[in-house]
Amino acid sequence: MNLRSVWRRAAAAAAAAAFLLAAPSYAEPLPENFSFFGGIPSELTNPNGSLPGTDDYSCRPTVRHPDPVVLVHGTGGGAQTNWGAYAPLLKNNGYCVFSFTYGALPGAPWPANQIGGTRPLAVSAQQLKAVVERVLSATGAKKVDLIGHSQGTLMPSYYLKRLGGADKVGKYVSLAPLWRGTGGDLGRAASVFVHGLGVRDPYFPVFESIGDMLPGSRFLDDLWSGGSPYVKGVEYTNISTRYDELVLPYTSGQVPGPAGIGVRNIVVQDTCAQDFSDHLAIAGSRRAAYMVLNALDPQHPRAVPCYVVPPFSGA
Repeated sequence: MNLRSVWRRAAAAAAAAAFLLAAPSYAEPLPENFSFFGGIPSELTNPNGSLPGTDDYSCRPTVRHPDPVVLVHGTGGGAQTNWGAYAPLLKNNGYCVFSFTYGALPGAPWPANQIGGTRPLAVSAQQLKAVVERVLSATGAKKVDLIGHSQGTLMPSYYLKRLGGADKVGKYVSLAPLWRGTGGDLGRAASVFVHGLGVRDPYFPVFESIGDMLPGSRFLDDLWSGGSPYVKGVEYTNISTRYDELVLPYTSGQVPGPAGIGVRNIVVQDTCAQDFSDHLAIAGSRRAAYMVLNALDPQHPRAVPCYVVPPFSGA
């Protein structure tokens, strides 16, 4: 071997070493905790913080997952407490994930300021708009995907229909949705009675949002103007449970889409009679979470297991 060959090999080895040293290090996958209550320890140990894997505004979406995901909690939930099962799962699957607390009492101290979803839904929709705009600006993405639970399935539609969000959302996935409100005929009777008294919205104390979610509310009447709560250009997936004790009837969230709007309606028990998810558990269940992954990325479907899903936790 001549001296020139030795130098070439040495230079190649040095270049390879430099590449390895400069290559990015990939973090270990985040531990996944399929339980509705999985985010509570994070809030207790990191008050007003973010779940691991969320709210990284330096995150850049990939070609496979070009739309960042924004998590929209339910009534009484928060950025961390509602999404302990979803933040690590989505991050481990390559998504940029963002979460926030909306509709909390203004000026309330911790932990009251993490009890969200108390304000009128139109007010909370303004907060969602601000978050989406910040996410799009930071990530360079053109659209976001939304995953909502309970109130968080209904409030974003106001953003889409009334606040210019229709062209900024790609997929809209709802857990325990209530497009027609909750309470059935009794809820509608309450709305009619209150409106007959000439009472102005919001008329519920503290949890002002509740009045908006009753059938016949002014909010729902406005949302349904035009005959549908949906907007064109957005792909909707509604995931409901027959054992929902808060969305009554559960079929309130199983609304077909009009012509030209893609809507997929899923009831978790249709594919597994052992699934006893209730209103909380559906946001902590692995089964429902895999359905969400399939809604976000239908080109790479995950097998959805069938097993006994207990109520409350969904573990």
